[in-house]
Amino acid sequence: MTEAVGERIAKVLARHGVASRREAERMIVARRVAVNGKSIESPALNVRETDSITVDGKALGSREPTRVWLYNKPRGLVTSTRDEKGRPTVFDSLPDTLPRVVSIGRLDIDSEGLLLLTNDGGIKRRLELPSTGWVRKYRVRLHGWPDKNSFAPLAKGIDVDGERFRPMSVTLDRQQGGNAWVTVALREGRNREIRRAMEAVGFSVNRLIRVGYGPFRLGKLPPGEVTEVRPRVLRDQLGVDGAGKVSDSDSRKRKVPRRSRRGNMRTGDSGDA
Repeated sequence: MTEAVGERIAKVLARHGVASRREAERMIVARRVAVNGKSIESPALNVRETDSITVDGKALGSREPTRVWLYNKPRGLVTSTRDEKGRPTVFDSLPDTLPRVVSIGRLDIDSEGLLLLTNDGGIKRRLELPSTGWVRKYRVRLHGWPDKNSFAPLAKGIDVDGERFRPMSVTLDRQQGGNAWVTVALREGRNREIRRAMEAVGFSVNRLIRVGYGPFRLGKLPPGEVTEVRPRVLRDQLGVDGAGKVSDSDSRKRKVPRRSRRGNMRTGDSGDA
């Protein structure tokens, strides 16, 4: 059997930052994409670098270097490009100086804190995979009076509504009146996982802030502000070369870093916390 030449069109669009692969496939089915002057309607097409690709009549152009930004998402924003209920989105609030970006992972409408943004759909896909193994860290305020044994079931992993949650680390930081602050760390983010897990052990979450995603930290970035990750950090942490491309072989060899030296795109408000 002859190996297919080139790459799938949706993957190419994602790497150029046009959209996530799933969204790119929907754009193709809607006949918004043309290859060599002919509109296509199936994402099952491989293209080469020499092919001319247009989206909504505009040439795709050359691929830009991979870039990543840290964004402090305020509460009340939906992590999607558009919302069927007309609620404000993360992408409505970003500075006009940013190119078109997609989010790496999501935060639900009631959550806040660190959200990674990138112009590279390939990076988005790789960093969202559970196999990447990056730890997501959260500061969580609970209503109630937990003790050191309250979260023991979560350390072993629990079933919630027929869904298995992997073990998560929960540290009790301090009690503040009728609320307690805890630090939660987990390696995969399912739909409202922390809120549902805490409810399962008898506590309700009234504030949730993501403070870390892999080697990246929220630090003192103000709410609503964006800062770009330096190219050297991308090279060290993600294996991005000088041309902005990611070496898959390098990423497979690279161990997941536990600490940095520096402090899904779907509509709807469901997120990984």
